[in-house]
Amino acid sequence: MADSLPEHPPKLAIPMSDERIWIDGCFDFTHHGSHAGAMLQAKQLGKYLVVGVHSDEEILENKGPTVMNLKERMAAVTACKWTDLPVPGAPYVTSPEWMDLYGTRYVVHGDDVTTDSSGEDCYRIVKAAGRFKIVKRTPGISTTDLVGRMLLCTKTHHIRDLGKMLLDETSEEGREMLERTKMYASDSFGVVGKGSTVYEFITEKQGGKCVPVVSGVGPKPGQRVVYVDGGFDLFSSGHIEFLRGVMEREKEEGHEDIYVVAGVHDDRTINRWKGLNYPIMNIFERGLCVLQCRYINSVVLTAPFSPTKDFLETLPTGVPAVVYHGPTTFMPGDEDPYEEAKKMGIFQEIGNHEFSGVNAGEIMGRILKQRELYEERQRRKGVKAESEVQMAN
Repeated sequence: MADSLPEHPPKLAIPMSDERIWIDGCFDFTHHGSHAGAMLQAKQLGKYLVVGVHSDEEILENKGPTVMNLKERMAAVTACKWTDLPVPGAPYVTSPEWMDLYGTRYVVHGDDVTTDSSGEDCYRIVKAAGRFKIVKRTPGISTTDLVGRMLLCTKTHHIRDLGKMLLDETSEEGREMLERTKMYASDSFGVVGKGSTVYEFITEKQGGKCVPVVSGVGPKPGQRVVYVDGGFDLFSSGHIEFLRGVMEREKEEGHEDIYVVAGVHDDRTINRWKGLNYPIMNIFERGLCVLQCRYINSVVLTAPFSPTKDFLETLPTGVPAVVYHGPTTFMPGDEDPYEEAKKMGIFQEIGNHEFSGVNAGEIMGRILKQRELYEERQRRKGVKAESEVQMAN
């Protein structure tokens, strides 16, 4: 679990260490790409990562309206396995005084420029003090891109066959995607090969099988294996709180050491059930989101919508002791995808929680409800981006 403090900022400064790294940002609803990618690289520069999260008010003043509120954004930052200490209400213009109080000598940011409402570099003060480190900006989807997908209702981002792309050694795009998957499967210190295992479920005539994509740490002998599944679209606080709830339920039942396997459904399956242009994030993007979560040990990409007995018995991690899902309602006549898990006596449901209503549909609704505000945000972001590129060059 991530650390916590009784108050922010602390009254007494934490001892300074070069191994304590500061990173800050809005961390709105997309939590991979430039967000988690920067956090991973920041963690690799030290051993302890302090993550400052800006307030709703400061973001509104400097950038425009957030999609997720501070509490929801804090839940996402706290769940990231590379976060050691999440800090709410961090100043939008990075403050050396705040960095001092948290014992961090250096702040890390991507190789792009971020400006405040006056058009000045948010890191100008720490840069002048020699306390700024640059990491390469991770290519990938941004909050702005995702809002654009919602407003335009496009489906061109969907991926038909992720396994073929990841395992095609002749494709440069596939090699880059596989490399990013390996990075996100790293452990809490960012060490590749010491973290999550990743599989691709491939359907065959005689059923299906899990093909290894990334090698990682498997379950220990006798360790309790837990299975969860879903679309995990926009990987929001609703998904995160469900996964945290699984951990808490297991602890309540006396299982302190569990191994959680997460099945992620493919784009075609989600679109068939939800329609429109869902999922907003494609299978690769959603897989990265799940991989960066501290509550997950292994990921099965393109997992079947229904975790049947045959599928569960094919898992290389072993047959799960329990299958968890949140409250699910079905139309009359619909087949219950968890029917076989229930017959096996291993199905459990995590009930409603604080963020139960926060899902892809809710997030899209928030944006469409305030469409003009978000379109203005997109316009302002485009204007700022031009000036920020000029500043970076």
